[in-house]
Amino acid sequence: MRWLVAGLDWHFRSGPEHNGVIMDTGERETMSAAAHPAEDAAGLASRPASRAEPRVWPRWLATPNRRIAALAAGGFGVDQLTKLVVLQFLPLGTERVIVPGFFKFVHWGNTGAAWSLFRGNNELLAVVALVALLVLFLTRHHFEAHTPAGQWAFGLIFGGIAGNLLDRLLPSRQHVIDFIRFYLEPRGGGEIGFPAFNVADSGICIGVALVFWITWRSERVPGKKSGAANC
Repeated sequence: MRWLVAGLDWHFRSGPEHNGVIMDTGERETMSAAAHPAEDAAGLASRPASRAEPRVWPRWLATPNRRIAALAAGGFGVDQLTKLVVLQFLPLGTERVIVPGFFKFVHWGNTGAAWSLFRGNNELLAVVALVALLVLFLTRHHFEAHTPAGQWAFGLIFGGIAGNLLDRLLPSRQHVIDFIRFYLEPRGGGEIGFPAFNVADSGICIGVALVFWITWRSERVPGKKSGAANC
């Protein structure tokens, strides 16, 4: 019996595993991969990936145009929500002081353009706004609309123009609602300050500033061109 036990022990220790040393599963797989590299590569290719690459954007925001539309919708929604609050709590022509001598909420109707220029031309300015929307949409590729800065710029501009345009077109308004007012009170009395504005005006101004910055930055980089990838 002793010679049988010795023979079995020699068989398990000196077999083809690794010169008499019993190998674990990892060692056997390593040697198998070295002996059959083509088969191992094919096996790895057929295995599913353990982890998919994280997506930067959800599918509904997969293109620059969709991101611009989402930003515009967000700006438009905030603008209209704030105007509804003003309509609810501040009658036309009234005001509510928040910081005496510096800031107050007002409810003013503006039938003109920025800073109350061209008053009484509500319908004409509505047409101008529609034309501006179309022109900006068709020329957005020249201002890096494929970049985050360009998307924010056009999203804010489109949302702001649409917000004020709705004010002009609604029969219940027929004027742009302005309600944010910064001002100072001089010693001699009276009031001086920045013209009243709204969220849409703020979006337009910030968006235009971004467009100017994008243009300035592009001109400083030799050979840089605006692209329209994935728009």
